[in-house]
Amino acid sequence: EIVKNTGIIANPNCSTIQSVVPLKVIDNLYGIKRVIYSTYQAVSGSGVKGVRDLEEGLKGNRPTNYPHPIVNNCLPHIDSFLDNNYTKEEEKMINETRKILGKPNLAVTATCVRVPVMNAHSISINVELEKSPDLDELREILSKTKGIILEDNVKENRYPMAINADGKDEVFVGRLRKDFSVENGLNLWVVADNIRKGAATNTVQIAELLMQ
Repeated sequence: EIVKNTGIIANPNCSTIQSVVPLKVIDNLYGIKRVIYSTYQAVSGSGVKGVRDLEEGLKGNRPTNYPHPIVNNCLPHIDSFLDNNYTKEEEKMINETRKILGKPNLAVTATCVRVPVMNAHSISINVELEKSPDLDELREILSKTKGIILEDNVKENRYPMAINADGKDEVFVGRLRKDFSVENGLNLWVVADNIRKGAATNTVQIAELLMQ
């Protein structure tokens, strides 16, 4: 898609970036019909003002950036609210997922939440597929996909976590399991450093592809 582009290449939203990396693999294998996002986004996504609110909140001070305290709290409010009661952040994830996957009519919905984590976004993704996923096949292919680190061994308590993704360029994927409430459903948990993979690293990777 990069080489076909004739204009400016925009870096997608940080939450969308880490999500579509495994979703593209899944779409190629099984065909995606619908996506449901629930995000758990770190304060570094708000820049220095968000980080300061968490740091100062831990000292007992009131927030100056967020409308409510972030310490011991979760805010289902990232960016401004639109007339349809979605936030701009949620609408970005919906529109950018459709664009990147090349599916303009894909059914996508999102709830984006700010959580008291310093860095690295975590995302619960539920997908409805065209055909039933083979979890063993999916794990094998994800484990071999460049830019993805598969952490999916619940017997050993191995799954993606923000503290491990912090400072890394890869997207961490785990908690793979079928969603039995719908035909051909799949759940996954995706974590990545929103400053690196969500912004800086992704920009560099785009430039590297253009250079090639």
